[in-house]
Amino acid sequence: MPKTTGQMKTTLRFYTETIEVSRLSAHAFFEAGDESYKGKRFFWQNKEKTFTLVGLGHAHIFSNELEDTRYSDIATKWKEICQTSLKEKVDVSPILFGGFSFDPKNKIASEWDTFPSSFFVVSTFQLVIKNEQAYVSINYITNEEESSEAFERLRMERDALIHTAQVKELKVHAKPSLIGREDRLKDEYLQAVEEVTSQIRNNVVNKVVIGRSLKLTFDDTFASSTAIYNASMEQPESYLFGLEKDDKIFFGSTPERLVKVENGHVQSAGLAGSVRRGKNSMEDKELGDSLLSDRKNLGEHQFVVDMIRKVFNQYCEDVKIPSRPKLMKIRDIQHLFTPIEGKIKKEASLFEFVESLHPTPALGGEPRREAVAIIRESEQMNRGYYAAPIGWINAEGDGEFAVGIRSALLENQHAYLFAGGGIVAESSSLEEFEETRVKFRPMLRTLGGNMNE
Repeated sequence: MPKTTGQMKTTLRFYTETIEVSRLSAHAFFEAGDESYKGKRFFWQNKEKTFTLVGLGHAHIFSNELEDTRYSDIATKWKEICQTSLKEKVDVSPILFGGFSFDPKNKIASEWDTFPSSFFVVSTFQLVIKNEQAYVSINYITNEEESSEAFERLRMERDALIHTAQVKELKVHAKPSLIGREDRLKDEYLQAVEEVTSQIRNNVVNKVVIGRSLKLTFDDTFASSTAIYNASMEQPESYLFGLEKDDKIFFGSTPERLVKVENGHVQSAGLAGSVRRGKNSMEDKELGDSLLSDRKNLGEHQFVVDMIRKVFNQYCEDVKIPSRPKLMKIRDIQHLFTPIEGKIKKEASLFEFVESLHPTPALGGEPRREAVAIIRESEQMNRGYYAAPIGWINAEGDGEFAVGIRSALLENQHAYLFAGGGIVAESSSLEEFEETRVKFRPMLRTLGGNMNE
């Protein structure tokens, strides 16, 4: 019989069963769910490629449209459903996966309208690949007292999905052709940068991140599995994520960790300040060295490190922060990077860290509240889940969230891309526009476009 994780006050019962599978491709398993679970799938792979997670189907959905209590609402509901831990130790814990919107107070109608303030799912079929071992779990959450027949049907379906992923020749979705490209609100973006720079010079705020959006149109529907696979090829050194909801998928290959909690140990990272890669190794080194000494970028980076330090000093002990940033070099861009770690000193949950850290000055600004209000007013768009936390948590409270940048929202024949940059007193609107062009490149290549205007 499957093991039960306990019973909620609402009489819901949560059953889970895990088997180990000798060989299974995460991309093939995701694609195997295309027929029955399209619109109800997710994909995650950490930057180190040591942990991959795929979900097919919705055993349960946790969502809300709350503003100030959205994190604690999800945390409480997840804790309730996992209230009594598994009776026996298992190889893989049930996992909750999802994301939050950047700003729940932004009410501008947009392509994000079907995504709530918070959206998390427990998948019916959960694949975890960890340390080269693959585990497939069935999660079944029900009000029914007798569930053995239903669970047996799920076992048969699980075996069929595994067989399809291992044996069958899967559909290969061709990448459709790009037939249209629209720089959305370009003039408004340039004007917003000018206005925000003026506010910073007048000491209203220290820094604000202003973003913009591209809309791409294709001659056919762009498949989720193709988008995720292409993103994995384009940015192998980044986190890879995909979250489907109905006929849309938010996906990307982000370099930026927000927070990771594992066995009482917490890790985050300051990632702010950037420059393009060089055309050769000598130019690349010159650009990197100049970034490491650039006053504007170092100041921007320090805002982020100081903010994370404040959060870690509140919730952690033995906090370790290097005195100077180093370079993180990925395919199109070099970033200033400072790793930060500590040990949880009180019963702080992963969701408390997510709430306290989002948005960092790298995605919002400094001070946070004032910067987010300026973004809401100046950008004239809805970021949705762009630049917001996306990730997972297990029944033990361990998990990891990344920041949803280098990303796009894909909807049938359209893709919406987002990129932004930190505005400080020395910012120039045209230079900031050029920086967003660099940040669009990974997703444009993934989707078959280029940077020609």
